[in-house]
Formats: sequence, C-alpha cells, structure tokens
Amino acid sequence: MCGDILKNKVAAHKGERDIMAVNVDIKALFEAGVHFGHKTSRWHPKMAKYIFSKRQDTHIIDLDKTVEGLDQALAFITKTVASGRSILFVGTKKQMKEVVREAAISVKQPYVTERWIGGTLTNVVTINKQLRKLHDLERRMKSGELEKRYSKFEVQKFQEQIDLLNTRYGGIKDMKGRPGAIFAIDMLTEANAIKEARTLGIPVIAIADTNVNPELADYVIPGNDDAIKGVALILDYVAKAVSEGLGLAKKDSDKKEEKKPEQPQEKHPEQTKKVDS
Repeated sequence: MCGDILKNKVAAHKGERDIMAVNVDIKALFEAGVHFGHKTSRWHPKMAKYIFSKRQDTHIIDLDKTVEGLDQALAFITKTVASGRSILFVGTKKQMKEVVREAAISVKQPYVTERWIGGTLTNVVTINKQLRKLHDLERRMKSGELEKRYSKFEVQKFQEQIDLLNTRYGGIKDMKGRPGAIFAIDMLTEANAIKEARTLGIPVIAIADTNVNPELADYVIPGNDDAIKGVALILDYVAKAVSEGLGLAKKDSDKKEEKKPEQPQEKHPEQTKKVDS
C-alpha cells in the first residue's frame, strides 16, 4: 500500500517543483520513515490536514505536505542566514542529541542538545553572566594562569566547572545576540524553547509529528520526530540551506568590499621633500 502511495507522489512531483538550491527528495523521505506518525489514539486534531491516511492503528503523514513544509522552511532558513542571523538548533531527546549537534557544528550554528535552561532566550542577563564566566575560565585555563596560581586539586575543580558550563551552554557560547530563528526537532520535548521563542517573536521552525499542535510553529515540517534516520535526513536539508545562506552572505560581503573606494596611499615624508634647485 505504502509503495503505491510513494509511486503516485513521486510521479506527481516530477516537473512540478521549482528548481531550488536545496532539492528535497520525497523518495528519500519515504525510505527514511518520515511518513510514519503516532498511533491514531494519540493524534492532535490540528494535525488533520497533514495526515494522508491511517495504516492499522498508525497515522500516515502526507509527504506532499512534508515537502511543501520543507521547501518553505529551507527557503526561509537560507534567507535568514544570508542576512547575517543564526539558526538555533534545538534537540534534547537522548537519541537525537548527537545528530543535532553534528549538524549544527557542521555549519557553525548554535545549538542546545542538553536540557533546555529556562531563560536561555528570555533571561539574557543571567545567561550572559554564565557565558562570561565560561569564557573567562577557558581563557585562564588555556593561558596557564590557573595552573600557576592554584594547586592541582583546585585546577581540577576549575576544569569541572568549565565542563559543566560547556555541557549547559557550550552550544550557544559563541551565539551573537538573538538567533534569527530556532529549529526544533520535537515540538513536545522542546516546548519550553518554543515558548520562549514565541514570547520574543523569534520564528519557530519545527518537525511536527501527529501528536502535536502545529500552530505553535511558524514553519511546520510534518514528519516522524522519533526516527533517527528521518530526523538526520531533515537535518541534512536544513544544514544545506544554512550553508547556502552562508555562501550568499559571503558573496554579498565580497561585493561590498569590492565597491569600497581605494584609500589614497600616504606619501612618506621623504618623498615629499622638495629637491633644492
């Protein structure tokens, strides 16, 4: 049954979509299990328009809607990054931490893969205080200052502080101001992150499984949020969109450099001396 559904959808998509920098493959989404939702008993009514059918007691997500959601989200991500803003990757589910972290690092974006610290976005004063402490300790450890001033035992305690702070804030320690958007892997698990983003008017991009309220996201990507292969595939698309945005930002920066008028070179005093006649 699902095989026939895929064949029909792939055929419908041929020649239908505009050429995009990031090309979403509906067949790859299918093979990664992105179309499998939760049990029908756990569904959220507001996800109805994203559901294609049900198979036994499981909802099947409409991959046409997934592709549509990805196209919109990826275009927005590219535009946001091209404007010089970052995308904050958020994925704290145990089985997803590593793939989320790797995807974010691969395109130099901030991320949160451990427990979301309340106020990460809304309590800037407290968070910045912790980040300054982390940067200061890392600087002093790297320079050797702590080893010179303290005993081995005390230095070890400082290292433990650094490790703890990096666990909590390491993914955002180089984030400049508010992110341009957040990308949440699971709308239920990352509910607090989404709430803070919405409070500040930061756009939310999210994978929406059949058990969530999609209206809490600005850019909805209907899909299975439990399958590592599926999430990894979506993360790959997102990383490519970020990379495209970074490339556009660099091109824009290079053009501005080229347009800058050349500064006249200052003549050395000796060159300005008049030769006696």
